[in-house]
Amino acid sequence: MKRRLIYGLVIAALLLNLIIGAHIYLSSASAAEQKDSVYPNLELFANVLEKVRTEYVDGTNLTYHDLVYDALKGMIDSLDPHSEFMDPEEYQELQSDTEGAFGGLGLVVAMKDNYITVVTPMDDTPGFRAGVLAGDRIIKINGKSTDKLALQDAVKELRGDPGTQVTVTVQRPSSGVTRDLTMTRAIINVDMVKDINGKKDFPLGPDQIGYIRITQFGDNTSDELEDALNKLKAQGMKALILDLRGNPGGLLDEAVGVCSKFLPRGQLVVTTEGRDPDQNSIRRADGHGDELNGMPMVVLVNLGSASASEIVTGCLQDLHRGIVLGENTFGKGSVQSIFPLDDGSALKLTTAKYYTPSHRVIHEHGITPDVVVPMTDEEEAALIFMRSPGGLYTLTPEERARIENIRDVQMDRAEDLLKGILLYSQFFKTEKVAVK
Repeated sequence: MKRRLIYGLVIAALLLNLIIGAHIYLSSASAAEQKDSVYPNLELFANVLEKVRTEYVDGTNLTYHDLVYDALKGMIDSLDPHSEFMDPEEYQELQSDTEGAFGGLGLVVAMKDNYITVVTPMDDTPGFRAGVLAGDRIIKINGKSTDKLALQDAVKELRGDPGTQVTVTVQRPSSGVTRDLTMTRAIINVDMVKDINGKKDFPLGPDQIGYIRITQFGDNTSDELEDALNKLKAQGMKALILDLRGNPGGLLDEAVGVCSKFLPRGQLVVTTEGRDPDQNSIRRADGHGDELNGMPMVVLVNLGSASASEIVTGCLQDLHRGIVLGENTFGKGSVQSIFPLDDGSALKLTTAKYYTPSHRVIHEHGITPDVVVPMTDEEEAALIFMRSPGGLYTLTPEERARIENIRDVQMDRAEDLLKGILLYSQFFKTEKVAVK
């Protein structure tokens, strides 16, 4: 009798626990379903919208249109730094940027660690000549803090009519130094492929080592690269330095085109993957094969190498086609799609990420060089002055002499590395002949 009573109590407790558990589960499931149900949440949004419109103390000039636009901007800004809701004016500006030149400082910026950060200063632009470096944080524009400024609004403040001035306060994280720089906006239009002297002559180095710098991936980058390679090969080039330092990226097609110069036709270059299967793609080399026939190559990168630069770097590194030397790249490897809307506005939304041939994700990680060679702020500043046409002549004689004596340590290491490879290859050939 006692045993039956105990069994009965245990069964009753188990049943009660089961009922309570089921109730909690159903309640939580119902709450979760409500969270992801469109109509109750739209009703909540409409109620808040109406309350703000009718009850807010300073809301006499508010319109439903303004409130909805602001709500959409806030929603998209909460996703990631590269997604954006654009009103008709902002969308028109974006279209103008992709169709031609614009007035600005030549600073490519992105949001990083909650700061508006310079990805790279573009060659021969006001920002470049002022000595702004990759990684610098823009903390004020015309004296106003950028602390709560959205990225697209900061870009809007930096741009303007050529000839107008803007004062930018930059902070360098590595040193903590803050500077006010007053710059004059100019038309931004930059050559994509340059030689060691910032021109298009492409002289061969003393050890038959060629040098090509790609500043951006624009409409004709792969064609310009083809011309540069032909000039260097005609002089008997035996090794190549491909410099992608300070290259903020550009067109995916051109990144694939650049890789195609060094890879067998059909070789995987990059994949994109997103939630929508339509965003998934596989891009392969579409050229005539490796135009250098396996010639040794070093790829130079730094923090200013981003987006398409990282696609090229990651591809050549994965496939062991080039030795990557320098510093870790920026880590901007996501795809933004533009969705035009009926009222003239548009939605720029991150819809996919780039992956290297070995399926490494680039976004927020960047590419780590095979050979890490850091540069100091002083060395990077010297490199910018040396690359800027007439940049040295803006300095005092003492400053100019100091800059001219600073070595490009990454370039030196790249040359030493290629010299060693060429020497080893020659030695190996000699030994092979001797054995015969």
